[in-house]
Amino acid sequence: MKIFRIFVLCVGLITAAASATAQETDFLSGRALVEALRRGGYNIYFRHAATDWSQNDQVDAPGDWTHCSPRRMRQLSEEGKATARRIGESIRRLAVPVGPVFSSEYCRTRETAEQMALGPVETTLEIMNMRAADFVGGREAVTERARQKLSIPPPKGTNALFVAHGNLMRAVSGAYTDEAGAVIFDPSGGGEFDLVAELTPTDWQRLADAFAEDQ
Repeated sequence: MKIFRIFVLCVGLITAAASATAQETDFLSGRALVEALRRGGYNIYFRHAATDWSQNDQVDAPGDWTHCSPRRMRQLSEEGKATARRIGESIRRLAVPVGPVFSSEYCRTRETAEQMALGPVETTLEIMNMRAADFVGGREAVTERARQKLSIPPPKGTNALFVAHGNLMRAVSGAYTDEAGAVIFDPSGGGEFDLVAELTPTDWQRLADAFAEDQ
C-alpha cells in the first residue's frame, strides 16, 4: 500500500510538471506573437502608464474616481504619457489591428489609452480598480464582470485593447505587471481566457524594431 501511494504521488508530480511545461510552451513571443496579433482575436490588457505617486486617490463616493485633478486622484506623470505614446507608436509600426479600445473610468487609465492613439476610447465599469470595489458591488462582482468582459472575442481580424489597473489584472489572471505593462489574453467566452504573453513597454519597442518591416 505504501509503495502504491508513492507511485501515485510520483505520477501526480510528473503530471503537474508536464502541465506547467505545457503552459510555458503555450506562451507566445517574438515573431510568433507578432504574427498572432496581426491575425487578430486577442484581448490586450494594459496597466495604466506611470503615475505621480506623490498624489493620492480620494474616493469617498461613486464617481469620485473620474476626477482628473491631482488634488483628488493620482494622475499620469509626464513620463507615463510619453511611454503610452511610444507603446501606441510601436503597435502601429507592427501593423497590429486594434478594434475596440476600453478603459476604466479613472482619468489615468483613460488618458493612457488616449495617449496611445489607437482608436476611440470607451470607458466602462466592467474593468474597475479593486480599491473602489465596494462602491460597485464588491470584489467578487468586480472580478467576475472583468472576467466576462475579457473573455469576449474581439471583432474578427482585430484585437481589443483594455487599459485598467494592476490589482484587477492580478485578480482575474494572477499576472501583475509594472505600470504600462501588458498581458495578452486569448478569449474563449463565458468568463474563460488563456494568458499567452506578458510584455513591458520596452518589449513593444523591441518587437517593432525587429519585425515592423516583416509584413
